Amino acid sequence: MTLIQLLLTAIACFLIGGISVWFTMRYLLKQRSESIIKEAEKEAEVLKKEKLFEVKEKGIQMKAEIEKQANSRYAKIQQAESKIKQRELQLNQKNEDINRKKQEVEAVRDNLDKQLELVDQKKQDLDHLHKDAVQRLEQLAGLSAEEAKDKLVESLKEEAKTQAASYINDIMDEARMTANKEAKSIVIKTIQRVATETAIENSVTVFHIESDEIKGRIIGREGRNIRALEAATGVEIIVDDTPEAIVLSAFDPVRREIARLALHQLVTDGRIHPARIEEVVAKVRKQIEEEIIETGKRTAIDLGVHGLHPELIRLIGKMKYRSSYGQNLLQHARETANLCAIMATELGLNPKKAKRAGLLHDIGKVPDEEPELPHAILGMKLAEKYKEKPDIANAIGAHHDEVEMQSLIAPLVQVCDAISGARPGARREIVEAYIKRLNDLEQLALSYPGVLKTYAIQAGRELRVIVGADKIDDTDTEKLSAEIAKKIQDEMTYPGQVKITVIRETRAVSYAK
Repeated sequence: MTLIQLLLTAIACFLIGGISVWFTMRYLLKQRSESIIKEAEKEAEVLKKEKLFEVKEKGIQMKAEIEKQANSRYAKIQQAESKIKQRELQLNQKNEDINRKKQEVEAVRDNLDKQLELVDQKKQDLDHLHKDAVQRLEQLAGLSAEEAKDKLVESLKEEAKTQAASYINDIMDEARMTANKEAKSIVIKTIQRVATETAIENSVTVFHIESDEIKGRIIGREGRNIRALEAATGVEIIVDDTPEAIVLSAFDPVRREIARLALHQLVTDGRIHPARIEEVVAKVRKQIEEEIIETGKRTAIDLGVHGLHPELIRLIGKMKYRSSYGQNLLQHARETANLCAIMATELGLNPKKAKRAGLLHDIGKVPDEEPELPHAILGMKLAEKYKEKPDIANAIGAHHDEVEMQSLIAPLVQVCDAISGARPGARREIVEAYIKRLNDLEQLALSYPGVLKTYAIQAGRELRVIVGADKIDDTDTEKLSAEIAKKIQDEMTYPGQVKITVIRETRAVSYAK
């Protein structure tokens, strides 16, 4: 056998073997796939049966729940139906009761109508009998019924007038005998129960210093410190040979107190220069304002007067720095309030209202602005503005007879004001005219353009006018001074002469940072 034949035989054997292997593998794979398919079909059948079973169970559960809900709703419907039936029964019962009562009312009405007919019949019979009796009496007396009635009324009227006149005369005589005695008794008891301490207020305050060296520091170089202090406070500072004392002069006690406290702080601190002076004066002015409010609150609490407007409380606090007829105005107001409360109690009036009116009666003396109104009228307007009751406002306005008194509190406040003040009327007019003249001086100068501040000092003998350096030049200051002097001469009445000093100052301020 040749090599070629061997190769061909080997190739043929290889092909035959490969084909046989291929068919064998195909047969095996086919058998395997069929077995897998059968197993998958079996598993699918099992899953199908399980799912069907689960679906059936869920269906049974849902059916049970639906039946349960239906039963619950049915039970509710049954309950609602039973309630409706019960209400229908109740309504039917009520309708029957109403019909029965209606029948009873109709029966009662019929009975009343019959009784009214009987009453009318009897009334007609009585009227007829009355007319017959009157006619018989008229025939017997010889007078008609109207004539007899008129004679009886006239006789009773005359008798009543006589008795009333006698009774009135007795009452008037008794009242005249006891009125003066009772009034004096009430006033004396009231005065005895109130302590009338007075505080005399002057127009100057003495500021004590430790040594005369401090005077030079207060005056400053070329007087710049004292000028700055006077310009900031509106107070004249008198530094003379008086040992260890500096005099502060101003008609306004608030200004004097601000100047005194500012000087005290400056001397204690040791730094005295214009910028520091302005800073301290501004700080002290704020402190005084807070102290005024605190004084007003404390006074209202001490007197038991509640519900005051905050602005009224502030005005009460300002009274501490004002004098009234030589007496501290706040002390005067407190005394008047206590007197009013005691006298109101004695007379059977409301003591709280009387005390409130007595405390507020002089608030017109301490306004922030100075209108051309008497202080009583101004106080009444302030009370009305801040929602005080009409009888309180009327008592404030009427305590100097400038408006008509409309309640018993008004004369009470007037009497207690006179008791507490105890000053002649002439002096009152002089004091108020003096203060008004000083205020008019300041307001007159303040009306000119470019004027920043005005201060009347030396009891009104000098008027200092501070102008803005950027608004008025040096030439205009002389002209302004002359114009103010001429206007004062033409429009005001004053003793002696008034010196007008116009101050114009330029300042350059820088800060080192």
